Amino acid sequence: MMPRGLRRLVHLVLFCPMSKGLQSRLPALKVKYLLLAWLGILVASWVLYMQYASYSELCRGHVCHMVICDHYRRGIISGSSCKALCEEKSLTLQRCMSTSSTHQVYRGLWKDRPVVIKCGLEEPLKGDVAPDSVLRQEMTLFDKPTRGTSMDEFREMLHSFLKSNLGEQPSLTTLVGRVITLADVNKDRKVSLAEAKSVWALLQINEFLLMLALQEKEHTPKLLGFCGDLYVTERVGHSSLYRLEVPSYLQALVPKALSSSLNQWLAPAWPRRARITIGLLEFIEEVFHGAYGSFLMCDASLRHVGYNFRYDCKMADLRSVASEMAVRRFLRGRRCETNADCTFGRDCTATCDRLVKQCNTEVVQPNLAKVCVMLQDYLVSGAPQDLRIDLEKQLRTCVTLSGLASQMEVHHSLVLNNLKTLLWKTISNTEYS
Repeated sequence: MMPRGLRRLVHLVLFCPMSKGLQSRLPALKVKYLLLAWLGILVASWVLYMQYASYSELCRGHVCHMVICDHYRRGIISGSSCKALCEEKSLTLQRCMSTSSTHQVYRGLWKDRPVVIKCGLEEPLKGDVAPDSVLRQEMTLFDKPTRGTSMDEFREMLHSFLKSNLGEQPSLTTLVGRVITLADVNKDRKVSLAEAKSVWALLQINEFLLMLALQEKEHTPKLLGFCGDLYVTERVGHSSLYRLEVPSYLQALVPKALSSSLNQWLAPAWPRRARITIGLLEFIEEVFHGAYGSFLMCDASLRHVGYNFRYDCKMADLRSVASEMAVRRFLRGRRCETNADCTFGRDCTATCDRLVKQCNTEVVQPNLAKVCVMLQDYLVSGAPQDLRIDLEKQLRTCVTLSGLASQMEVHHSLVLNNLKTLLWKTISNTEYS
């Protein structure tokens, strides 16, 4: 039974503000309010269920922690973060940011420093959900190099692997040296079997390889440590250009125009957006014919580009950036009927030669064109009126960039520099520069 005092309070809230005419319609209103209340409860319950279901499916950090620390205690793997993660407990996983059950991403703390912790997991086999099944699958990651491999053989393994993924580059020897230095956790100028197994497993992760190759670039998050195939990076203050991301299960209920308007309202002031954009354009320059070859953005999305508290661009997610060599290897000899059959990732698309039914190996749309498509809404909205016409014109030119990358290098650089110059002239000599 409802307490008498509570019944009186409900009576006052429901009846006192109403006119007599309204009270005469109360039975109908009661039904209407009741239906609305039940509908609200139903929607809220569904949202909570979907949130819990997606969290339990995507967030498996406890499994990742268990696997890594089990391998570390058994001497299979090593790394600069192992002791902090498994013994000192000073490296902790906190908020789950995963979008895939096989790629765990967590915000965490390492001795009070904000970090991002990333770890790969195999999908559990159907019908095999025991914790040790994950351990059995993960063991295959650390099967190379084998016991008895000499240091010279390991160097040759690394050189061959990097050459097959990045192409024949004059600076590959430098990168091999960087990998060896990273693997030597205890700085004894030797690489143990556990250290070699760990760094070899990490190199199989595309994002880690890219971070290692681009570690000296200012728009790539800094690598702070690793343990087996788990690695730790600096935390990017804002991990997406837009702050509001509607979950996939709510996208059908939330109009796209509404979420777009809210994001425009929540976005930084236009001069700060211009500064972030300049940084993104600099990143495009860095990956276009760099020291270790060219890299292609194969899922150009605002969700993968972030920025720090100074509004410097930082690539929050490099998983979709692939070396041109890897994309060409995927496309070479691939059977096709249409251009869609010649797609690496989400949008690295080449043309299909319909006569021989095989994919060509040149990607049609360069990185710059994809980025300009992304920037059209982000950059034009809120732009100064005297700049808007020139900005829209340059973005239209940029979006239409296409053709063979080898034949358009000068045009590509010209469009990129024109856009950077336009933005920089607008914010230079201001507090935003």
